[in-house]
Amino acid sequence: MGESTKPFDRWHITRNPRPGAVPCRCGAKSAKLYPSGEHGRGQRWQARYTDPEGNRHKPGFDSYAEAQSHLDEVALAIRANTWVDPEVGKKSVSFYADEMIERRRARKKDESTTSTYESHLRNHILPFAGRRESQTLKRRDTAAFVDHLIKKLDSSAYVVQVFKTWRILMHYMIDEDVPLAANICARIELPEVADRVEVAYSPEQVVALAEAMRQVEPRYEILIWIAACAGLRLGEAFGLRWGDVDWEDSLLFIVEQRQRGKAKKLKTESSRVTLPVDHFLMDRLSEHVARHPRNGTVTDRSLRRRRQTGFTPPPDEGLITTNRYGRPVQRSDFNKKWNAAKDIAWADTSLGWPDKEEARYHDLKRFYSSRLGASGHHDPKTTQALSRHSSFSETWDTYARPPRAVENVVVRTFSESFAPLTELQRRQEPEQADPEAWDEAS
Repeated sequence: MGESTKPFDRWHITRNPRPGAVPCRCGAKSAKLYPSGEHGRGQRWQARYTDPEGNRHKPGFDSYAEAQSHLDEVALAIRANTWVDPEVGKKSVSFYADEMIERRRARKKDESTTSTYESHLRNHILPFAGRRESQTLKRRDTAAFVDHLIKKLDSSAYVVQVFKTWRILMHYMIDEDVPLAANICARIELPEVADRVEVAYSPEQVVALAEAMRQVEPRYEILIWIAACAGLRLGEAFGLRWGDVDWEDSLLFIVEQRQRGKAKKLKTESSRVTLPVDHFLMDRLSEHVARHPRNGTVTDRSLRRRRQTGFTPPPDEGLITTNRYGRPVQRSDFNKKWNAAKDIAWADTSLGWPDKEEARYHDLKRFYSSRLGASGHHDPKTTQALSRHSSFSETWDTYARPPRAVENVVVRTFSESFAPLTELQRRQEPEQADPEAWDEAS
């Protein structure tokens, strides 16, 4: 350990006292003790030792026996390679929460998941226990935290989600050698969460949702069709670019998604495919590009304000869907428009809508898979592959373009579903846009 194996007496000078020093009453005639400058202040005995990393420690104790016992335990732990720095447990819960998020970002973990953890920590976990010394947490604190969430939050499902982030943080601290009980999150009684009702849209309902979105934000209508007719997740739809569309062969190259406006890797490797799509969707894409140039119409007042503030137009990233300023669509903005579109669509009660609160954008992807399977054109394995729910054995990086999800397949399911419904409702379709038209529009 690099130190004496005996406790150190910080109250007394046992060797070479100053000339004229007077012994105190703590000693004996045969073993005189001379007071030090710390005499009578704080704990008398120190267990001094050097840890395996070369750092010195000197915890204090009231009695010689306590200090000696601690030294013996430390010596045994160091020899067994099980010693843990006691200072680790004195750091706050907030310290480890920040460290956990920083490490996830340094390791380029999924940004959406990291943002969710960060939100749970900031809004619920740190206000409850952020200032606590990490080593003081007990299992009863976990139970108290769940009770606190139940009183604070209306959603049982959200309570469970926040608890899972708490559990991840506790396990992270244990991995960092914080002396916490192994069962700190075990056998905690959580509220019952009812299984989510699966929403199954009909073609008529999808058309109504698209029409409602056209009223709320015409630029975002195409996102409804991309999900319903190609099964893309919202981030994938945000990231679809002009160069990712093969207009001649009706193909989409799914290569990235957008989160907070930035390009991110796809959720899974199986998501990266060349996807054959229905010509109905290609018509909707062509119509969208012709009607909605990258930058929306700007009023004279807005132009003057931009000149005054030194506004710089955003770079053209070739995205199919942008907001009216030409920037990538943000999830928060889309969600507002999605909820407004639902309010309009659900006003028509004749369509037999499901519970509005249960309806999500992701259910359009479920619609895509179910319609493929029910169409009679594709066997279950082909439907699974088109839905990108299976893993592929080929090496993805060997392709200039990702491999086709399914070879020699022509998809026409959605023309049959939507063409009769939209034929009388839409204006005459404009000519299919080409890259030059796109460039001129943008």
